[in-house]
Amino acid sequence: MPLKLIKQIAENIAGETAAQVVNFLYGKKDINEFLIAKKLGLTINQTRNHLYKLSSLGIISSIRKKDKRKGWYIYFWTLDVFRSLEILENRLSQEISGLESELSSKKLKKFYKCPICSMEVTEESALLTNFTCSECGEIYVLSDNISYIDNLSKKIIRLKKELELITLEKSKEQGEKDKKLKKIIKKVEKIKKDAREEKRMVRQKEKKKSFKDYKKGSKLKKKIIKIKKKVKKNKKIKKHKK
Repeated sequence: MPLKLIKQIAENIAGETAAQVVNFLYGKKDINEFLIAKKLGLTINQTRNHLYKLSSLGIISSIRKKDKRKGWYIYFWTLDVFRSLEILENRLSQEISGLESELSSKKLKKFYKCPICSMEVTEESALLTNFTCSECGEIYVLSDNISYIDNLSKKIIRLKKELELITLEKSKEQGEKDKKLKKIIKKVEKIKKDAREEKRMVRQKEKKKSFKDYKKGSKLKKKIIKIKKKVKKNKKIKKHKK
């Protein structure tokens, strides 16, 4: 369902080939622009032209990598499903709003139509020309807008159903994005936790080492003091013998 809707918006805005680009990118990530050109049977310049159009709408995004052998940059493209649905949702909302305004106007006002050139005007405009068509001079007749109002109402209902589906798909897509984000956050938190644990272990080892060194130093000091005392004692004994 999302693919059909995204292809629809891509075709409406950027043409049929842009819809083919969307179709190829759907469900993939970081696709080489040369591969896109090859798969669609286009030149690299034609491909880039369509990619830039879609990118300007925010439907697709890219990253670039330097080719180590050739030295130039190659772009890799990804379709942004959520952004695509968001654009479509906004456009449909605007269209529905416009149609609802028109429907309200058709219901509340009287309209007159020229039977020759089919030009339709409001009652106010018809009064200004004495109910005579400004194009051909024919007398206006009252428009029967019942069937038009009915069709307009049906179209609004249909578009609202489409909008509900798009909003639902967008909500699902947002849910997937949130899941991925949670996974990333969880992973980052684990890395941070592991780093803290490693620091704690290092500090513990350093403390133990310091304590051992201190103990070792104390033992050495005691040994030195003991030897000094022994040396002094021996000196005293020698002196006394003399």
